[in-house]
Amino acid sequence: MNSCLYECTVMHRRILPKEHAFVYRVFLFLLDLDELDAVSNRVPIFSSNAPNVYSLRDGDYFQLSSGGLRRNIELFLECEGIFEKPGRIRLLTLPALFGYTFNPISIFFCDRPDGSPMTSVIQVGNTFSELKPFLVPPAGDGFARRVAKDFYVSPFSDVDLAFDFRFDPPGDHLGVWIDNHAGNEKTLISSLTGERRELTTASLLAMTLRYPLITLKVIALIHWEALRLWWKGLPFRYKEADPHKQRGIFRHRPDAPRS
Repeated sequence: MNSCLYECTVMHRRILPKEHAFVYRVFLFLLDLDELDAVSNRVPIFSSNAPNVYSLRDGDYFQLSSGGLRRNIELFLECEGIFEKPGRIRLLTLPALFGYTFNPISIFFCDRPDGSPMTSVIQVGNTFSELKPFLVPPAGDGFARRVAKDFYVSPFSDVDLAFDFRFDPPGDHLGVWIDNHAGNEKTLISSLTGERRELTTASLLAMTLRYPLITLKVIALIHWEALRLWWKGLPFRYKEADPHKQRGIFRHRPDAPRS
């Protein structure tokens, strides 16, 4: 199958206004949207749009229609002026664990029917259950784009910064780099790098034991690092301060089962 797991290292290093860095380990799924039924049959602790240990739920991703993840991506691409239909779509994400979900980023990799890279869409999420998708087109051997953020992600980052996205197509290795820029000045660098693992019941159980309660770990680490930044005296920005600067934002569907 095209679907697999990645065992990953996450690195964040804030440069301005004060130095701050951390590294932690996680794992992610790469799911071919055309293989979801096959993955569910092969891995009994995974389901698509049904309760399970791990569950991929349409409502946990930005919604332009109720037609499913593929239709949402097609509609988003049309809004961006791309009317070519993707062939294979692979989603890099962490499905809900026992009904709880949190993804700082999820990436849809879209290929043409001949297998060549077409484009990608990255969904950025914050702790207010808000989501924002960004189109990241091909560039060189991967995907790259610098684009206005216009989204409240952290109380320690301005809304009007720019994201600098760079991805490699997923293969034996995974590489994702996301930096923040204030004008020409880089304020934060981050990376997600990983190694491919087969997606089987045994491998998923092994990852679950190695990284227990992974979604809770991610959200707990985000709040822990925020506390450390506050302790260092970084300026704190409230989400309500600049609502006019926050554009193109979706929320989790209210009927999506979330804890």
